[in-house]
Amino acid sequence: MRHENRKVAVAAYKERKVIAGIYLVRCLATGERWAGQAPDLSTIQNRVWFTLRHGSHRGRKLQAAWSAHGEGAFAFEEIERLDEKALEAGRERVMKARLAHWCVELGAEGL
Repeated sequence: MRHENRKVAVAAYKERKVIAGIYLVRCLATGERWAGQAPDLSTIQNRVWFTLRHGSHRGRKLQAAWSAHGEGAFAFEEIERLDEKALEAGRERVMKARLAHWCVELGAEGL
């Protein structure tokens, strides 16, 4: 990539709108569910799948299910997008509260 093109690509990446929110990982083979929070929903699935593929995910039950059933038995879903206005009351507090809500609502284990 040419230097000018790289600079433009980096600038565009830094200026993109980042959406925080809650996501769900579902094991289709067992029906188990895990919910997590992410500061950037557009990148979290790649990060979670990467750690699972390499056997290094910190969620032991999720990693065990992945190892037992394989990548094809899993689905990723965005559950809730949180805009900046919703996060004004305290990003970390709001994210934790919404994650707790969805864990109860969906019968999911928190990540």
